Amino acid sequence: MKVEKKVIGQLNKCYSLAPLLYHGQRCFLVAAEKQDPCYLFDEDGTMLETVWEGPGGVMTMAQFPGSDGAFLATAKFYSPNDSKNAEIVLVTPGPEGWTMKTLCRAPFVHRFGILQRGGVNYLLVCCLKSGHEYKDDWRFPGACYAAALPEDLSSFDGAHPLPLAPLRAGMLRNHGYSQIRVDGYDAAVVGCEEGTFLFEPPAAPGGTWSVRCLCAVPSSDSVLLDFDGDGQPELGCISPFHGNSLVIYHLDGFGSYVPCWKYPAPEAETEMLHATWAGELLGRPAWVVGWRKGTRGTVAIRYENGAYRAEPIDSGAGCANIMRLENSDVLVAANRESDEIVMYTISK
Repeated sequence: MKVEKKVIGQLNKCYSLAPLLYHGQRCFLVAAEKQDPCYLFDEDGTMLETVWEGPGGVMTMAQFPGSDGAFLATAKFYSPNDSKNAEIVLVTPGPEGWTMKTLCRAPFVHRFGILQRGGVNYLLVCCLKSGHEYKDDWRFPGACYAAALPEDLSSFDGAHPLPLAPLRAGMLRNHGYSQIRVDGYDAAVVGCEEGTFLFEPPAAPGGTWSVRCLCAVPSSDSVLLDFDGDGQPELGCISPFHGNSLVIYHLDGFGSYVPCWKYPAPEAETEMLHATWAGELLGRPAWVVGWRKGTRGTVAIRYENGAYRAEPIDSGAGCANIMRLENSDVLVAANRESDEIVMYTISK
């Protein structure tokens, strides 16, 4: 595997990434963890414009389905110790620039996703914790909430926020989120201290969500991906919260996930595993993972000739989040610890 690295921008504590279809062009967004800007790039890595100068605190962004550039974003989540005022905002382009307004109040919201099933868009909101009184206060577990999203969001604002319904409470350090397709609809993989959970939206409007635990091992982030092509997805887990253990689990004959591979590097080198993306790279399933301390490396994990292999992409980068550009073998990384926005072109 060959890697061509291109630094396309500088952004203090760059953190969040998201694809965006805007004016018929595939673009992507990069936003910062602290009180810094959000930038819009085209797929060639050219910065098109500044979406906002602040307030920052952006953990997650996602385009509103069917829109021309409108997207949702978390705001004011500056750290686990400074996120009591966090919320989800709606960001909309217009002739006079981008506008931002509150969609829903969600203290300590860290991740969210928009899932589609049965013709309905659902918002799944994952809050890291539910309360906070002092630094590193973890006495109040997080939770997940949901709402059906109407096509028109114009009636919601700070005074009239979108109401959220609780789905599951008691989720300590509710940090991880990834999205997959299950039987033609979207589902979410959520990682917390109690394990990895699969959230599936209602089969019909007005129905109930399905929430089930896939594995009880504490997880900071988890993915589901069929690495070996046997038709059953393996479970990749970073453990524990902001941890240094990287393990892949395989389904046994009883439907339980059991460990089958562990990243072989010393855990002192892989402190604060954080960036994670799973999908197809070079025509094969791959899990891309980066960490923010230790060697600050980024690797691609693939299954070849009956064994798992981890191939280096970068070192010293300190990647917070990473994604692949659609229909390509190009990865975009928010390398938080080096304040660099980077594109990696992967080839054989």
